[in-house]
Formats: sequence, C-alpha cells, structure tokens
Amino acid sequence: MTTPAEFLKATTSGTRVVVRHLIEDGRATDSLGYFHLADDTHCVVATKRGLETIELAKVIAAKEVPPPPAPRPRATSSE
Repeated sequence: MTTPAEFLKATTSGTRVVVRHLIEDGRATDSLGYFHLADDTHCVVATKRGLETIELAKVIAAKEVPPPPAPRPRATSSE
C-alpha cells in the first residue's frame, strides 16, 4: 500500500484530489482542488482559495476524487 506522500508524488498535474493534513495547532484540515505539483518535501493544490503549498510530512491522507457536480439550474419564476 502506498503512503499519502507517495500517492501525491505519483499524481499527474490536473488530477482532482483531497489532501488531509495537520495545521499549526495540531488539528487536521482538508484541501480540495486540482493537484499542481510535488517535490520531495511539499505538494501544491489549486483550491478555490488559491494555490496551497502543503508539507508532505504533515499529510495524513490523500486521494483522487471525482469532478465537482454540475451547477444546478436556477429556478425561474412562473409569472
């Protein structure tokens, strides 16, 4: 079984991923977006908030996720 860091290093740029990682206070958070790149110590995910650089040593889990759902059509008034 591959580790989350190994998965990220092998992931192709443009793949939609979720990465769970530890933040400074010790809690975990998720970064959801499109994988950009990874080196030996960090990976970069393009999220809705912008590019997030994540230290691989703090990654708890990572996996590929499906594309986002299509936008719902707006309701129109029936006047």
